[in-house]
Amino acid sequence: MLAPDNKYSSPDDVAIVDEAIASRRSVRAFLPAPVEESMIREILEVAARAPSGTNMQPWRVYVTTGETKQRIADAILNSGVRAEKAVWDEYRYYPDQFFEPYLSRRRKVGFDLYGHLGIQRREVDRMREQHDRNFVFFDAPVGMIFTIDRRLNKGSWIDYGMFLENIMIAARGRGLHTCPQAAFAPYHNQIRPILGITPEEVVVCGIALGYEDTSKPENDLRTERAPLDEWATFLD
Repeated sequence: MLAPDNKYSSPDDVAIVDEAIASRRSVRAFLPAPVEESMIREILEVAARAPSGTNMQPWRVYVTTGETKQRIADAILNSGVRAEKAVWDEYRYYPDQFFEPYLSRRRKVGFDLYGHLGIQRREVDRMREQHDRNFVFFDAPVGMIFTIDRRLNKGSWIDYGMFLENIMIAARGRGLHTCPQAAFAPYHNQIRPILGITPEEVVVCGIALGYEDTSKPENDLRTERAPLDEWATFLD
């Protein structure tokens, strides 16, 4: 059977979409150049076209800049709670114990990042300093905090992931970069009073948004992806 003609999928259209997806990565150093609020609004509005079971649209976003963003950083960094002692008491992002192939993948990306920064394996203080840069949103001009109603179930979290990905792809289409940051989730107690987050909301993650600082070595990191045949099965 011949495939139907599709006037919306020219080679140029395919290349544009593929490039936006393929060029998305976690940028960990941003320029101070501001992002116009109108552009942030555009990104969020188009991202909200993400699939959502029975159109529940489970996302809530707190967009911070300037003083409010700095207050979040100060509250976390001055809390005395180090990353290794942070309590994931709202939800758990990672398994209690890593196993293969996930353990090796996790270790490799960590070693690769620290390698770009010249941080040796036993330089714990420098590793901690790098991790703490999460909480200043890697100097991005925009820091977003995402929450979900705790009464919703796993399906809504799946929808939420697609919404977050849409934000990152829409940002790439506008020449911006992002870094999704689960690191904020254990610090919900520090974030809640600043943003007025209600008890019904779970802090899912943050996202740093801005223009990439191409002079920083950490932004040279390109993570690897497993070959297709390792994780896809085609059946006829």
